[in-house]
This record gives sequence, C-alpha cells and structure tokens, in this order.
Amino acid sequence: MRLLTGTIASTSKRRAAPRRRVQPRWVKPVARTSAVLALLAGLAGGGWYLWSSDTIPEAAMELRADALELSREAGLAVADVLLEGRERTDAGLLLAVLDVKRGDALLGIDVAAARERLEAINWVRSAVIERRLPHTLYVRIEERQPMALWQRDDRLVLVDAEGVVILRDNIAAFGHLPVLVGDDAPLEAPALLAMLETAPELRARVRAATLVGERRWNLLFDNGIDVRLPEENPMGAWTRLAALEREHKVLAKDVIAIDLRFADRLVVRVAPDTAKRLRNPGKNT
Repeated sequence: MRLLTGTIASTSKRRAAPRRRVQPRWVKPVARTSAVLALLAGLAGGGWYLWSSDTIPEAAMELRADALELSREAGLAVADVLLEGRERTDAGLLLAVLDVKRGDALLGIDVAAARERLEAINWVRSAVIERRLPHTLYVRIEERQPMALWQRDDRLVLVDAEGVVILRDNIAAFGHLPVLVGDDAPLEAPALLAMLETAPELRARVRAATLVGERRWNLLFDNGIDVRLPEENPMGAWTRLAALEREHKVLAKDVIAIDLRFADRLVVRVAPDTAKRLRNPGKNT
C-alpha cells in the first residue's frame, strides 16, 4: 500500500477506506448551486408562462439570472455547437439564427424558440436541438429536398415534395429538374414523378408537366413533343408510351403531339410539313 504524506499506517484489521472516485471539476460547483438550478429549471419549464407574463416577482427573475450566471461559471457554458444534417443550408445563417455565442450559459438557451427560428429557414424542414452537458449545443437539421421548378406568376420557383417553396431566386443550379405548371401541380407531382421513374430513360427526357383541369397531366419532352396522359390509369398510358419508344422510337418520329387518352387507339399529331407530304405523297414538297 502506498501511503500519502502525513498519514499513519495502521496495523489493525480495519479495512482501508475505498478509493474515492475523481469527479469532473465542474460537478462540485454545480452541486453547490443545485437548489438554485432547480428553481431555474422550474422557471424555464412549467413556470415559463408566469415568468413571461410578468406575474413572477422581479426578485425571481433576478434569481434566475443569478442561477444562469452560476451555472455558466461552474462550466456549463457553450464552447461548441455540433451541427449535423447540413448540406445546402448556409452555415453562417444557421449560427446567426441560433443566436448563440461562446461562453453563453448552456442552460439559458431557449431550445424551443431556437428550433422555431431554424425551421423558419427555407431549406430547413425540421430541427432538433439538445443541450449536451457540460458545454455542447447539439443541432440536427433535416433539409428539404428539391423536387421541381414550379411556374408561378410567370416565374419559376424551387419547390420540395410537399409543395413548399424553397427558393425564389438563384435557381440556375436546379435547371435539370422538371418544370411544373398548374396551381396544384406541386401537390400532385410526387405521384406523377414516382410513376415516371418506372421508365427512367424516358423520365430523363421529360422537361415539363402541366396539370390540366386538376385532373390529368400533359408532358413536354426535350424535343418539343407533347404527350397527353389520361385521367384514368395514367400508369397504363405511361407504360404504353415506354413500350412504343423501345420498339418503334416514336419520340424520334416527325410528330409534335401524342395523345394517350384513349385506351383503344393512339392519336398522333404530325408536324405541318409532314402532314402535307402525307396528303400529297406524289409531290415533291
């Protein structure tokens, strides 16, 4: 047994005192102010409405401020902000909206209010904020995923699968996404896009989709051909178009529109010059 300076070794059968567990330096100061912090928790929790309504005496508010200062001095202060889930959202904007700086009392951060501010950012769909003692504020966000460009009031805006507008300006980077036309087009588009993905090569050529009468879709392809889908069983019509393209390269023909609204026949509108040649096959036009 190693004896510490100033101790006396004993020859009795008395057991040696167990070795005390070393605690972090911030634990003891916090323990000394536990009663004050308990009051702080009450004010920040169930009594928050009263405090906000000025019905708690000014002394209680001062006590809350003192408790926060004690907690900060005890080591429960913001030293790091751990952020997860960010891809497109500007990091500087996130930090500005959080409105937290190094050295702030960790227990003084209004997590609910901070979360609401984050979720007001156009790219942020949802946010989770946690205090991780002793000095870390943890933030996890779920960003909105761009779905399409929506033609609205003669301009294009970027929307997600819930129809929420993400961006109104600087959308050039999303020019590869399909353009939606129609008041309710963003809300109906997820089902349409899922259907189009069943034929990926054909889907890649769709440049725009117009919701007609809030009932059915017209598709505009990259070569200008307009394809009209039916209200009933659009999936069957899309599958039919994919088969026609595989077997006959119908989109490479000299046509300007394909009407798939009739299950028993295919209606094709050809270009004017082609129609003239078909009417007068013996003439050189």
